[in-house]
Amino acid sequence: MGKSPFDLENQNENIDSRIVAAMERVSQAFRVLLWNQSKETSLSPIQIQILIFLMFHSEEKRKVSYLAEEFNMTKATISDSIKVLAQKRMISKKSEMHDTRSYVIYLTSKGLEVAKKIATFAGRMQTPINRLDLADKENLLMSLMDIIHYLNKTGVITIQRMCKTCVYFSPGSDTTHHFCRLLNQKLFDKDLRIDCPEHVLGTN
Repeated sequence: MGKSPFDLENQNENIDSRIVAAMERVSQAFRVLLWNQSKETSLSPIQIQILIFLMFHSEEKRKVSYLAEEFNMTKATISDSIKVLAQKRMISKKSEMHDTRSYVIYLTSKGLEVAKKIATFAGRMQTPINRLDLADKENLLMSLMDIIHYLNKTGVITIQRMCKTCVYFSPGSDTTHHFCRLLNQKLFDKDLRIDCPEHVLGTN
């Protein structure tokens, strides 16, 4: 068994461990911001995340099975949250014509109003990022995408809709740009997407 990145002796001697520890602090900040929003709205963190997701994603992604994969949770857990949101009249459900057991989830006017208010919960995370110069932002984005890609490939996290996992994406090199075959255009590092609505899973 390897040394823990939270072992201070190891952490202070190993930059890799310090980076892992720093990322854990960032994830802790997200949890704090979500819980603060949770107390203000009387919604659980996952219910908040579901409302935000429903507001910004297409119909085929607004189903219990997809949400379960998106948030790495069981269908039962997601269904419980959907039931509560329906009781609070924030969402409605419409059965699909070809399968009445499956349904698409929609925000009601009340749900949309709440979603718009809570969608900026992570705004304070963006303030220090705004202060970085473009080169640092690009390096940070590429490093995070590499980490996310690895975690996805090794099964730690499931659905990813970023450029690096898309069938249309051709990665660049030291002498060439990245390229999107769907848009038929070159992409700079700063153009790469974390969540693309046209994403089609590839083998990258």
